[in-house]
Amino acid sequence: MTENHNRTEGDINLSEARRNWYAVINDTDTQAYLKEDAEHFLHQALSTPCLDVLASCDGIYLTDLSGKRYMDFHGNNVHQLGYRHPFVIGKIKEQLDILPFSPRRFTNVPAVELAKKLGELLPGDLNRVLFAPGGTSAISMALKLARVVTGKHKIISLWDSFHGASMDAISVGGEQDFRKDMGPLMPGVERIPPPMTYRGPFASAQQGDLPYADYLEYVIEKEGDIGAFMIETIRNTDVQIPSQAYWNRVREICTKHKVLLILDEIPIAFGRTGKMFAFEHYGIEPDIICLGKGLGGGVMPMAAIVAREGYNIAGEISLGHFTHEKSPLGSVAALAMLEYMEQHHLLQKVQDDEAFMSEALHGLKDKFPLIGDVRGIGLLWGVELVKDRNTKEKAVKESEMVMYECLKNGMSFKVSQGNVIQLSPPLIISREELTEALKILEAAIEIASHAH
Repeated sequence: MTENHNRTEGDINLSEARRNWYAVINDTDTQAYLKEDAEHFLHQALSTPCLDVLASCDGIYLTDLSGKRYMDFHGNNVHQLGYRHPFVIGKIKEQLDILPFSPRRFTNVPAVELAKKLGELLPGDLNRVLFAPGGTSAISMALKLARVVTGKHKIISLWDSFHGASMDAISVGGEQDFRKDMGPLMPGVERIPPPMTYRGPFASAQQGDLPYADYLEYVIEKEGDIGAFMIETIRNTDVQIPSQAYWNRVREICTKHKVLLILDEIPIAFGRTGKMFAFEHYGIEPDIICLGKGLGGGVMPMAAIVAREGYNIAGEISLGHFTHEKSPLGSVAALAMLEYMEQHHLLQKVQDDEAFMSEALHGLKDKFPLIGDVRGIGLLWGVELVKDRNTKEKAVKESEMVMYECLKNGMSFKVSQGNVIQLSPPLIISREELTEALKILEAAIEIASHAH
């Protein structure tokens, strides 16, 4: 099969390097289960074949069948409090004995309390909530609500964006892996380039990322009848961090043209960036925000949208209507996660970790010409590897080499765009664990730097 070196969402798992990885796993049971996995599950890009077989998890660690432990710097972004956090698990166990499921025609106290809590955390009149069993479903609800509010079906999103894997979500998403061979998708979607400064069609040190915002207005005016702009506040996969000027301009454009600003913070809300929500760094407000992943405390599937009070106008339309819509278990997991974060001042800890990570990773950039760019915020970092800093040619094979070398030494992360090492550890990670992980990464980059 042909390898795709431009994947945004994950590493290249059909390469020779992945095949060679299985020689490292010298465990009979693991190899047998991997074989069974391949025999029983439908194969799909990005997840088949699997890396390893997990047996348990705890804190920042995943443990496989043979007892090997990985520090997890990926975690699908559900692991704000790490794995199997005792405070979250305790609250879920209590709820299991009381009300584990709530049929859709009823409500329950945990769901109401979580809805109130999200409204309190968000600014202005962002206080109308709907829950869903996953982030993709939250995106779907946001798209439906935007049509009801604006009376328009057209939407603008970004190339290379990921908003979920359902038909409507891939329609607004910008990744080929999810759209190819699908045929006609949801009509009325216009895509524009994501704001970038290191590479991209408008990459310019002088202008920064403002041309990307100007292009948004250009498309709105040329296309007409645009109802919403959907975008990640900070792009999770390869860690693209827009400027303050970009976000000021985008908010201004959306307000001017009566276009709803829908922020997808499913992977990056709840402290990942050092703020509870990433948009707080910019002093702007979305019209609708989509939340998920970490909302379930690393245990339960849980997602939500929060919209402005004035958008509560769809009383005769089923925007969600999911079986597990007001999950008591998901709600208590979310409330426990938020309570623990507040009680243990995790936002301040993440801000302190950001300074440590910035110094350490920029130190690696000074040491290794293989590193073309380092960008990050809070505990979300991207290390982009290039063959040449002048040409910025992607170092795809070297990136894979670094990833598998780190896996061998007990550190897991994903590679995005073929050459961006994405580091997204649990927010509870200790400074000692961060230091150990960076040593593993440095050693792997050293090996990759001298491989050719």
